[in-house]
Amino acid sequence: MPTRLRAAVTDRLKRQFVGREEVIDLIALAVVAGEHLFLFGPPGTAKSALIRAFATAVEGHYFEYLLTRFSEPNEVFGPIDLVKLREGTVATVTSGMLPEAEFAFLDELFNANSAILNNLLTVLNERLYRRGREVIRLPLLSLFSASNHLPEDAALAALFDRFLLRCRVDPLPRDHMGRLLNAGWALERAGLPLRDGEPETPITSGDLRILARRVLDVDLSAVRELYTDAAFKVRDLGIGFSDRRAVKVLKLVAASAVLSGRTTANGSDLWVLRYVWDREEQIAPLTSLVQGLLRPQPAEQAHPLAATPERVDGEQLARELAEAEAGLNGKTSLAELARLREQVTRVADRAAWVADEAARRHLTDKAGTLLARIGA
Repeated sequence: MPTRLRAAVTDRLKRQFVGREEVIDLIALAVVAGEHLFLFGPPGTAKSALIRAFATAVEGHYFEYLLTRFSEPNEVFGPIDLVKLREGTVATVTSGMLPEAEFAFLDELFNANSAILNNLLTVLNERLYRRGREVIRLPLLSLFSASNHLPEDAALAALFDRFLLRCRVDPLPRDHMGRLLNAGWALERAGLPLRDGEPETPITSGDLRILARRVLDVDLSAVRELYTDAAFKVRDLGIGFSDRRAVKVLKLVAASAVLSGRTTANGSDLWVLRYVWDREEQIAPLTSLVQGLLRPQPAEQAHPLAATPERVDGEQLARELAEAEAGLNGKTSLAELARLREQVTRVADRAAWVADEAARRHLTDKAGTLLARIGA
């Protein structure tokens, strides 16, 4: 079944959404693990389109909504049934709303008011929606959210904690633009199809539930000691990796094994730890840490995101940072600052794969200093 999922869904989406392979693989991981994914990045980076396309490809019930501070719970969970209310019963009309969704996408989640956020905690934790005495069990597989900023209010920490996976989604670099335009124009001409032809063996949301049940049968004994050591190293980076989260992330490790066609986890499955950061500045050091933890496996036995770049030229990255610093020292427009931020962020990501530890640390620190100057 993992092979069918790749052929019928993820590989097809990767052909349609240029440069978004990472996000597509993380969507599949979140769904199979039964966990939730937060996407961090500016508007216009295809976040909602990716979730919608995935849900459509597996014929799943889908709900999406853009939240503001004025959004009401009725807009997300459904209004009260007035007919039943006249009869003295409180019931919710859930047709087409989040309580009936298998996949949900809530954009700008942190703009929502406390009434919505409190209900969402129960949804994320227990897959339940409560209104008075009414309790609705939800068929939700995964909830996805996005924002162009990270939560700073302590009141939002509990909600953010429920998103086990966090992924930064940046605008595509210049070298992807040609492919992006070609693929995007092809979709426009075809009326925005979400499939490039019907797959010979389709996969449904019901099949994904079967895969999700297999996660609990994965043998984790081979990685338990390595994972325990990794958990403490993640905490040493200042990341809020509580005991509860540490146990939950084991599900991601097991889901990686399932998606790789295995019933036993191995050292390559620890790649999932790259996505447990709390703040943007933690991404590069966390990536560097995980690189040192991964245990190479034959390509056919490893998850696609377990792969590491064969070679990263540290000297080239240093030149790019020097160029960005020179740009900052001159007069810069807002557009130029945005370009420099993109350049430095890209260098910071790749610096995590530099083999020499001292060079890696120097590049990461330098990139962090420049991002602070830019105001990232």
